[in-house]
Amino acid sequence: MGYRLDAQDEYPHIPSAEPHFNESVYCNGFDRRTGAGGWMRLGNRVNEGYAELSVCLYLPDGRIACQFQRPEIKTNAQFGAGGLGYEVKQALRAVEMTYTGELLVLDDPNLLRDPDQMFKKARRARGAVRLEQSAASPPHGGVPDSPDHEPMYGFNFSLGHFNQHTSVRGEIEVGDERFPIDGGGWRDHSWGPRLWQNIYFYRLFLANLGQGRGFMLLKITNAQGRVRRLGVLLVDGEYEEVLDMDLMTEWTDRRDPDRVRISVRTARRTALIEGEIVTLAPLRNRRKIDGETVVSRIAEGQTRFSWDGVTGYGMTEYIERFEGERLVGYPL
Repeated sequence: MGYRLDAQDEYPHIPSAEPHFNESVYCNGFDRRTGAGGWMRLGNRVNEGYAELSVCLYLPDGRIACQFQRPEIKTNAQFGAGGLGYEVKQALRAVEMTYTGELLVLDDPNLLRDPDQMFKKARRARGAVRLEQSAASPPHGGVPDSPDHEPMYGFNFSLGHFNQHTSVRGEIEVGDERFPIDGGGWRDHSWGPRLWQNIYFYRLFLANLGQGRGFMLLKITNAQGRVRRLGVLLVDGEYEEVLDMDLMTEWTDRRDPDRVRISVRTARRTALIEGEIVTLAPLRNRRKIDGETVVSRIAEGQTRFSWDGVTGYGMTEYIERFEGERLVGYPL
């Protein structure tokens, strides 16, 4: 079993009738020298009449510059809303994501724990971001080629999904400050019914470290306790599918991930990858489902990874539901 993917999947799909249909494009990238970088995402929820706009930038001194909005959309014909745009330059080979608009500049990223206070207290600055993404690997994923083949993130979270490691050139502007980006990154594109709360909990690690090394590693657990370990190692431009993976997380007093140690096995090698979260964006997503508000923690960490002496920057993403005050995945 595998996936089907063609060049047309780079472009918007015809929305299905489900109320929670979402088509999402995401890019990240980090400068190899300074670590400056971040991620941007646009999720078209055309059946709900809006797009999810997310811009999260990690500056070298530990500040975060960000924006989160829900601009109105009436069609799924393009990836562009609220100043955030996404253009396919060459299908499955090159894309560009840009943002022009206001940024919230956070000297203390913990302001993200209380969005109401963040929007009241954060300093505003004009912003501009450009991430030019060129393929550093083949695309990975697509639409499962059989109804019995489980999609990457589960049967109830996006029918189609593909991702790709990239080389990134670009720049971040925050007011009068400029931060060039020349390094590695990752991108994905997904479509289909999607609620963040359909993820019980997962741990996701993304990086292109350079020198032919990169990875996308996912450990995902459902409410019945079933665990899947999947993803790829990138070695000299080629992907090796993950056969097994073990993960150990060190936590802060606030139950945030702080350090990770990941052992990975493919058919060709074993790898030990260590990561230190440099700056964390502690986000949450709230959704009313059957009259009840369900909350998920989405911890987005700029991370310095090391693998066989090769060191570089990427992302750690921990998602899990809250049950009362309990994080369902903590401390796993």
